[in-house]
Amino acid sequence: MPWQTLTRPLRRHPVRPPDSGIARRKSIWERIHIDPWLLGLLLILMAGGLLVLYSASGQRIEAVIAQAMRFGVALAGMAFLAQLSPTTFLRWAPFAYGAGVVMLLAVEIAGDIGMGAKRWLEIPGVIRFQPSEMMKLAVPLMVAAYLNRCQLPPRLKDIVVCAVIIGLPVVLTAIQPDLGTSLLVASAAVIVVLLAGLSWRLIGFVAALLAACVPLLWMNMHNYQRQRVLTFLDPESDPLGSGWNIIQSTTAIGSGGLWGKGWLEGTQSQLEFLPERHTDFIIAVLGEEFGLVGMLILLALYLMIVGRGLWLAASSQDTFGRLFAGSIILTFFIYVFVNVGMVSGILPVVGVPLPLVSYGGTSSVTLLAGFGILMSIHAHRRLLPR
Repeated sequence: MPWQTLTRPLRRHPVRPPDSGIARRKSIWERIHIDPWLLGLLLILMAGGLLVLYSASGQRIEAVIAQAMRFGVALAGMAFLAQLSPTTFLRWAPFAYGAGVVMLLAVEIAGDIGMGAKRWLEIPGVIRFQPSEMMKLAVPLMVAAYLNRCQLPPRLKDIVVCAVIIGLPVVLTAIQPDLGTSLLVASAAVIVVLLAGLSWRLIGFVAALLAACVPLLWMNMHNYQRQRVLTFLDPESDPLGSGWNIIQSTTAIGSGGLWGKGWLEGTQSQLEFLPERHTDFIIAVLGEEFGLVGMLILLALYLMIVGRGLWLAASSQDTFGRLFAGSIILTFFIYVFVNVGMVSGILPVVGVPLPLVSYGGTSSVTLLAGFGILMSIHAHRRLLPR
C-alpha cells in the first residue's frame, strides 16, 4: 500500500566523512571546472589517434611527436577556456567574429598557398594557421550571442540578421576555395538557429529555398568540386583519376575484414596506395589494420563523447549556454559523420579531417577549445531552485 511505503522507517546509511578521498577528488574536478568523464574520453581518443597516426604517417615518430605537442597545447587551451565565465564569451563574441572576418580577408590578400588553395596565414618562423577553422567557433558564438538578446523563437528579421552573420564568413571561406570548411561553418551556425526553436513551416520554406539554389551553386563550383560530386555518383568512371581516392579507401576498409590485418600490416596504406592517409582518409588505415571491430570501437567512443557533451549542454539553464553548447557538440558529431561518410563512399569527398585522429594542429586546437567552452558553460550553470 502507498501509505505503508510512506510510513516505513527510513534506513540509516553511513555518512561519508567530508574529508574522504572520493569527496576530495570530486571537489578538485569541480574547482578546476573540468568534466572528468569527457576529459577521459577525449584522452582515450587522442591516444588511439596517435597510435593510428604512427602507422598512417609511414611510421614517422616525428609526426607523432608533433601531433602530441599540438594536443598538449590544445588541452592547455581547453583548460584555460574552462575557467572563464560564459559571460566572458558572450561579451567577446563580436570581437572574435570581427577578428575572424578580418583574418579571412587577409587570407585573400596575402594568404599562403598550399595544394592549390589559399587557406593559410603564416607568420614566418612563428606560426602557420588556417583562420577558417577558428570560424567554426566564432560564427556560432556570434549567432548565439545575437539570439540571446532576441525573443525566442526568432522572428523573420532575426533570422535575416543571422543569415547575414553566417553568410559573410561562409562566402569568404568558400572562395579560398574550401567548400568543406565553409559548409561546416554554416552547419555549426545553423544548428544554433535551429535550437532556438524555428517552426517546421519555416524550416520547410528554407529547405525548399536552398534546394532551388542548387543549380546556382553548381554553376559557381570549381571544376574539381564538380568532379568530386560526379565521382561520388560513379567512382568507377575515372578509377585512375578522380575516383582513385574513394576506390582505394573502400578497398582498404573492406580488406580489413572483421579483425583487421594487424597494426602496421596494412597493404593499401603501407604501400602508399591510399592517398592522404594521415589526414582525411586516416579512418581507412584504421579499418584496414583493426577491421570492423576497431572501427566500431572508434565510433562507440565518438558516440560516448557526443552523449556526454549533450548531457553537459542540457544542464545549462540560460539561452546562450544551451544554444552555443548544443552547437558545439552537434557540430562535432557532424564532423565525424561527414568524414566517415566520405571515406566509406556514402558522401562526396569534401576534405574534412577525422576529429582528434587526423594529423593537424588548427583543427585540434579549435575542437578542444570548443570542449573547454562546453565545460565552462556546465561549470558556471545557474542551478534552478528546488
